[in-house]
Amino acid sequence: MASTPEFPDSPESTHNQFTYSVSEISGAIKRAVEDNFGYVRVRGEVSGYRGPHSSGHAYFKIKDDQAVMDAVCWKGTMARLPFRLEEGMEVVCTGKVTTYPARSNYQMVVNSIEPAGVGALMAMLEARKKALAAEGLFDAARKKPIPFLPRCIGIVTSPTGAVIRDILHRLADRWPVEVVLWSVAVQGESAAAQIAAAIKGLNSLPEGGAVTRPDVIIVARGGGSIEDLWAFNEEAVVRAAAASAIPLISAVGHETDTTLIDFASDKRAPTPTAAAEMAVPVREEWRMAIDQHGLRLRETLWRNLERQRERVQGLQRGLPALGNLFDLPTQRLDDVGERLLLSLPRLYERRAHALGLASAGLRPQALMQEVARKYERLGERIERLQQGMHRQWERAQQKLERLAPLLESMSYENVLKRGFAMVTNAEGALITAPDQAAPMEQLTVTFAKGKLKVLAQ
Repeated sequence: MASTPEFPDSPESTHNQFTYSVSEISGAIKRAVEDNFGYVRVRGEVSGYRGPHSSGHAYFKIKDDQAVMDAVCWKGTMARLPFRLEEGMEVVCTGKVTTYPARSNYQMVVNSIEPAGVGALMAMLEARKKALAAEGLFDAARKKPIPFLPRCIGIVTSPTGAVIRDILHRLADRWPVEVVLWSVAVQGESAAAQIAAAIKGLNSLPEGGAVTRPDVIIVARGGGSIEDLWAFNEEAVVRAAAASAIPLISAVGHETDTTLIDFASDKRAPTPTAAAEMAVPVREEWRMAIDQHGLRLRETLWRNLERQRERVQGLQRGLPALGNLFDLPTQRLDDVGERLLLSLPRLYERRAHALGLASAGLRPQALMQEVARKYERLGERIERLQQGMHRQWERAQQKLERLAPLLESMSYENVLKRGFAMVTNAEGALITAPDQAAPMEQLTVTFAKGKLKVLAQ
């Protein structure tokens, strides 16, 4: 390090002094500052921060109530930050103090930045939470139901690490579905922008496109400190989650970790594995449930058929044999015909007798005319009577024809033709349940065609 120049006591001696260039003085000051402040931790409030420069570097100021100091954070350091710098944030910066000769000022080259205590971050988080809640982004009315069985699941997370493996493994165990992975950084300065862009990108996928539009989105990350999870507290991420038209499940950190995306999402999972469990049901459980419902349905149908069979058999026992249904109508028809044949001669005799009595007071020609008229009317009546008998016979025949199919449908023989069988014991009693037959008792199984002798077990 160059020695500090000694200034003369009087103007006459200045011609003997060593003359420095501006660069030499700036270099001497730079070395003096860096030697005395090679590694320092400075606490203050971020001021003048407007996001990373196009080069990726960040320039801002650190100030307190009495002084202000320039600070520069290079691109590599910015990429490693677990949270996003914001105007007014109180931080502790670690690095070295140096000078910037081109502007004749001093500055701090920051190697790492951390919040000035968890309390400062929590206060900022609480203020942001209240502001977003006041806009209605966390309202329960905005929540959308998670689909019961999604065809495709979109996952927003890092492509490396245990989170994506755990989710895929649990999905494969429960109900394998198509997965669309949108890779993002889950920590660092650019993480929030990437996560928000991923949520918007999945929502913008068209139906029937080359990439399947997911039915549900899972935003996931493993556990960590509040600084590690800070990207999920960023306003851009919260607004993207609240605006998602696709139902969204947040699965950030462990069960005790809470970020603002949890309030804006449609469902919050305590872990990424739990998010997979919320997204799909267990295939084997539903398969067993369907099998059980099918078994109960078959048992119900069989019981209904048994009850109907017993009812038909009961009705059958109350009905006469098919041949007996025609006996009584036939007998009645014979009686009516016989009485009709017997009544015709008597009617003729009565009419002839009355005609004879009437003819005594009539002239032969008039009598013959009257007899002809009477005979003509008698013939007409006989014809109407015969027609009436014929119609009565046809009605009786039609009624019997209508009754025959009904009886036939109720016959147990017709039931046997549909594939059922009738089991009776040696006495001919009907067996309707296994406990009605004694062990080794001989039973007869009657089919539509033929019978079979069996022994009860």
